[in-house]
Amino acid sequence: MMSNSLFIMKPQTGWGFAGTRCERGEIARFVLFFVLILFSSTSRSQVGVYQTLGSFLAENFETTPNNEALCLNDEIRSELSRVLDRDYRGLRIRYWRDDDRTAWILNEIGKERPITSGIVVENGKIVAVSVLEYRESRGGEVQLASFRRQFIDASLNDNGQLDHRIDGVTGATMSVRTLSRSAIAALKLHAIAFNKSKIE
Repeated sequence: MMSNSLFIMKPQTGWGFAGTRCERGEIARFVLFFVLILFSSTSRSQVGVYQTLGSFLAENFETTPNNEALCLNDEIRSELSRVLDRDYRGLRIRYWRDDDRTAWILNEIGKERPITSGIVVENGKIVAVSVLEYRESRGGEVQLASFRRQFIDASLNDNGQLDHRIDGVTGATMSVRTLSRSAIAALKLHAIAFNKSKIE
């Protein structure tokens, strides 16, 4: 016969829990586990493809733009290495063009993983910035329109930097820096592509 003591409920006082230390520890571990799962799910939700290349081009060009390639000499690679803060070794870079508008797809490391951005430039100014794919566990707020709008109409100043101030995002310092560098690179590549076409 089972003892009645097994069914005696422990008293509670106010909002506190009057269980044993072991029971309180179990609840604390459960709460911690739940919080970690929630945080992990939130982090993973920032990772993903936000826009396809086809959708990005259709959104920013009235007609299908020409797919072209810009050959990169040592001087251009050296400048890209300086702007992107890494050793840039590519021999050419693809871009899309229709009249005075160009689109550039850049893959640059944020904190640990690449961020694929699409940047549209016209007449030396940025007209659109899109995060096509985000792979970092934090900082996904950079794909929000409210952040990306800061780049619109930005051009290069006399020092080769953006003439617009780009406000940071808490927890996304590296991602903001990466997108800013990509924007500068796109503006420089746009100018090089147009100078090249004038020479030809």
